[in-house]
Amino acid sequence: PQSQNSELTGVTLFDAERLDDRGIVPIGAGAAARELSESRLTTATEIIEAVTTIFRNRCEQAGIAYTTFNEEGDPLTSLTSLARYHDLMVVGFQGLFEHGVIDEPDDELAMLVQEGVRPLLAVTNEDRPVERVLIAYSGSMESAKTMKRFTQMRLWPDATLRVVTFHGDEEIGAERLAQAAEYLQAHDLDPSTECINAPPHDNLLPYAADWEADLIVMGNSAKSLLLRKILGETALHVMRNSDRALFLAQ
Repeated sequence: PQSQNSELTGVTLFDAERLDDRGIVPIGAGAAARELSESRLTTATEIIEAVTTIFRNRCEQAGIAYTTFNEEGDPLTSLTSLARYHDLMVVGFQGLFEHGVIDEPDDELAMLVQEGVRPLLAVTNEDRPVERVLIAYSGSMESAKTMKRFTQMRLWPDATLRVVTFHGDEEIGAERLAQAAEYLQAHDLDPSTECINAPPHDNLLPYAADWEADLIVMGNSAKSLLLRKILGETALHVMRNSDRALFLAQ
């Protein structure tokens, strides 16, 4: 929370009750399995209550209006539905389904993106102030849309910006970066730029770490089937491996 004129609505905490996914229970171990399920639900409920209290306190201290919802059922379905009426979804990289109450699906964050939950801010467990923002720009329409959405939302207008592109042709890379910088400058931002002669898949995250980025802004580039059709190889790799926040849009 940063602005007293902001209003934060639709913060959802999931109190899941699907406790039958315990796997095969040996004969005579039913009572122990039920006790384990009840213990997990109690722990999850306590954590949710504690987090809700922290959230409310922070919003009240910052003078931000807020609303909380307690949802039951499948978190992916509920979040996808709620995203229709909210400007930004903030989630953790891992652990939408924490505390052992229900099973963790593979690529849960990617599944949200696949369902159209964007713009989306994925954060890590580390409380890292966003002071340095790295915009990964590929020149694609999807990448441009993401950069534009991030710029227009102005979530961190005072952050240091850098636009990076990965391309083997320095001339093409320079032209791409010049166009991106011109757009940002038209919105009163002053980014630095750099073209890297290397593929983004294996080099974007190391570059972000070396530059000490607090947030990575990136779009998607469809290449193949299923999640990769929506996200692209690089976006999927970053989602699975990033140790810093990620802003995704379309």
